[in-house]
Amino acid sequence: MEVFGIKGFFIFVFCLWISNEVMAATIGNSSVSSRPSVLKIGALFTVNSVIGRSAKPGIMAAIEDVNANKSILPGVKLEVILHDTNCSGFLGTVEALQLMENEVVAAIGPQSSGIAHIISHVANELHIPLLSFGATDPTLSSLQFPYFVRTTHSDYFQMYAIADLVDHYRWRQVIAIFVDDDNGRNGVSVLGDALAKKRGKISYKAALSPVATKSDISDLLNSVNLMESRVFVLHVNPDYGLAIFSIAKNLGMMTSGYVWIATDWLPSKLDSMEPVDANTLNLLQGVIALRHHTPDTNLKKSFFSRLKNANGTKTSSFNSYALYAYDSVWLAAYALDTFFKEGGNISFSSDPKLVDTKGSMLHLSSLRVFDGGPSFLPTLLRMNFTGLSGQIQFANGKDLIQPSYDILNIGDSGSRRVGYWSNYSGLSVLAPEILYKKPPNTSTSNQKLFSVLWPGETVAIPKGWVFPNNGMPLRIAVPHRISYLEFVSKDKNPPGVRGYCIDVFEAAINLLPYPVPRKYILYGDGNRNPSYSELVNQVALNNFDAAVGDVTIVPNRTRLLDFTQPFMESGLVVVVPVKEIKSSPWAFLKPFTAQMWCVTGAFFLFVGAVVWILEHRHNPEFRGPPKKQLMTIFWFTFSTMFFSHRENTVSGLGRFVLIIWLFVVLIINSSYTASLTSILTVQQLSSQIEGIDSLISGTQPIGIQDGSFARRYLIDELNIQPSRIVSLKNPKAYVDALTRGPKGGGVVAIVDELPYIEIFMSSTNCKFRTVGQEFTKSGWGFGFQRDSPLAVDMSTAILQLSENGDLQKIHDKWLSKQNCAAKVDDVDSNELSLSSFWGLFLICGIACLIAMTVFFVRVFCQYMKFIPESEEEVDQENPSNRRRRSFRSSKSFKELFEFVDKREREIKEILRQKSKKRRRDDQFSSLT
Repeated sequence: MEVFGIKGFFIFVFCLWISNEVMAATIGNSSVSSRPSVLKIGALFTVNSVIGRSAKPGIMAAIEDVNANKSILPGVKLEVILHDTNCSGFLGTVEALQLMENEVVAAIGPQSSGIAHIISHVANELHIPLLSFGATDPTLSSLQFPYFVRTTHSDYFQMYAIADLVDHYRWRQVIAIFVDDDNGRNGVSVLGDALAKKRGKISYKAALSPVATKSDISDLLNSVNLMESRVFVLHVNPDYGLAIFSIAKNLGMMTSGYVWIATDWLPSKLDSMEPVDANTLNLLQGVIALRHHTPDTNLKKSFFSRLKNANGTKTSSFNSYALYAYDSVWLAAYALDTFFKEGGNISFSSDPKLVDTKGSMLHLSSLRVFDGGPSFLPTLLRMNFTGLSGQIQFANGKDLIQPSYDILNIGDSGSRRVGYWSNYSGLSVLAPEILYKKPPNTSTSNQKLFSVLWPGETVAIPKGWVFPNNGMPLRIAVPHRISYLEFVSKDKNPPGVRGYCIDVFEAAINLLPYPVPRKYILYGDGNRNPSYSELVNQVALNNFDAAVGDVTIVPNRTRLLDFTQPFMESGLVVVVPVKEIKSSPWAFLKPFTAQMWCVTGAFFLFVGAVVWILEHRHNPEFRGPPKKQLMTIFWFTFSTMFFSHRENTVSGLGRFVLIIWLFVVLIINSSYTASLTSILTVQQLSSQIEGIDSLISGTQPIGIQDGSFARRYLIDELNIQPSRIVSLKNPKAYVDALTRGPKGGGVVAIVDELPYIEIFMSSTNCKFRTVGQEFTKSGWGFGFQRDSPLAVDMSTAILQLSENGDLQKIHDKWLSKQNCAAKVDDVDSNELSLSSFWGLFLICGIACLIAMTVFFVRVFCQYMKFIPESEEEVDQENPSNRRRRSFRSSKSFKELFEFVDKREREIKEILRQKSKKRRRDDQFSSLT
């Protein structure tokens, strides 16, 4: 062991010497320090900016606190090297490169998303993490920038909060005003995606130059003010955002009806201006703004108080970025402390890719690679502590967990919080800290906010849109029909069209709380009905703004347009030629089917026989010779049909059956009378076509209205051959085609919508009829371009017309025609079958069965008492008499029938005599 120890010692000394030699040889290319006495971190932001004036005191306070805390980085002093980007992308990039020359282990910043995009590539190469408290561009979270660590919340969540806010107030379109830089463009792109998930959209993206002048802003606001949407999302820099509101107020865009939603730049600006002067608050009256939510803790309050009382501070008010900057420094400190505890060391080495060549003056070789960066980065991302801004913990996508925002309503007295938004539960009036303790709930009923005072000092929620103020009326396409002009047709007088559909549209327009300038444009050549599918396509292509007329709402059209509530119910029906059937001398048999007649007759006989059996022993009217009794059965049972039976029932069971049977007869008589009356009074028609199924299975031609959607429906949905379908121009063509029939070059039937067919049958004096049922259910509506708010408002107006009766009045004015419903019934439909009455027959049969069972049980009991006792005793005492049982059994059936045929009074008398005899015998036996 001693020899081994000596050898080990020499080996250790030799290795130590070798390592020292290697280090000495490479000292010019690499510097190593396991736990240095001084650690440098960088800070990169615009000092003289809304964010910078809050961030710098936060960073300096954090450096001071870290160095004062002996439990974090003991023996190590943390120093910060600050570089000012001066609100310039170029200078910011240069400053960032100069910062990297100082061998910093991390950089707090940058503040700008544009600079972050550039410097992130440098950070990737040098392995130096960027802890940015101000760059909120959503695309910086991508895998392209692994060394970019965002210590604030991404604008991705802020844009989804705005989308939820827009959806909460049921707005569908917004105009996004943004600075045309990386942060502005990418943020607005996410907003568009978020709105699309809520069936909303950005109707216009208004981009501002980062160096826009007041003239540029004024021109842009004037252009968006001519557009339809009145919901503006303002995503700009805090340093000149207030200028936009000032110009908007001068243009009258801060009045009632307008909606302004500002991102977190506005609260950051106002928080750094405390107290905010009255003129600024008056300028911003009614604006909705989002602010990063940070928990209200005593630690945060004492921190802000400390910054206000600090010496050398250029401002007395601070925004939330002071908290994020402070937490960023502590994140670096915690991560470095863990990094050292896990055996990490600080070393920098030269990058062979950055060797100066050809006399370059950039001195790229001064940029050195942080060797511990690949190990330090994962350490940063797994940190978990509670900071001033909230919980500092990263999700899988390198975003801070639990993103949330305060929703502020700015008024004359300052900012008022009307709710919160979090990706945990959406909009709520409860703080996120409370909601985190409950199960997540993002249902629509759970989305709540307090009331908002909108621009113009009104609490009424703005509708969010107006008609474009560019002098362009609504372009309304109206089908130029040549048939069924009651619905829509050309008119010589203004507005150039007339009809039922036009009157409904005008009545609905007049109910809207705002004027709608409009111009009707006929669509079609006037020779044939236009294709309604093409009309819908023209509206979708923005050649028209709306389609008004007898436009059927079908699935493929709803994919292109937004339709109103249907103002007319519709559906496809089949119309066929018919001929009148002359009345038959056997018409009185038509009310019932053959099966019904047979079952009814059988039950008359069955019930008559049952009543006879039940009454035969009690009632002398049901006794007599066999011929008489048979006649009694037939007479009694059929006379009940008219309730004229003369025989009285005296037994309880007979009366029970008769009551049930008379009820059945009453129902049958009433049904027969009603059916016969209908057959004799309703026109009797017949046809070979029974409905759409008959047409599908056939091969004969089918007529449709020219321009109708029925053609595509029959071909695509019902697989009917196109060669079978014949387009007909007008009702005269209908009559001609139906009259000639398939053999004469016509059609076997016509498939069209019910409103047209009602007018057609009325105009032909009900000589044609519909068969079967409506095989589609739809309606007519007014079509508007996708996401047009008019569709919703017009639907509400149509419902009001329906409720107040005006819709029916317009219908009666144009479409009050002869009703053919009473003349199109089929004779067969009036026939009553057994399926309508089997329940009654079942009840009657059960009643008869019960009565007969009770009757025979009762008779059997009486018969058992009637058997002579002497015969039973003889059988028991003399076995030889058993030979006579065969003969006695043959006689027993005859005796049984004779017993049953006896009157009830005689049976009771015999049984009474036998009972007396038995008592006398018992008394005699007891005496002997």
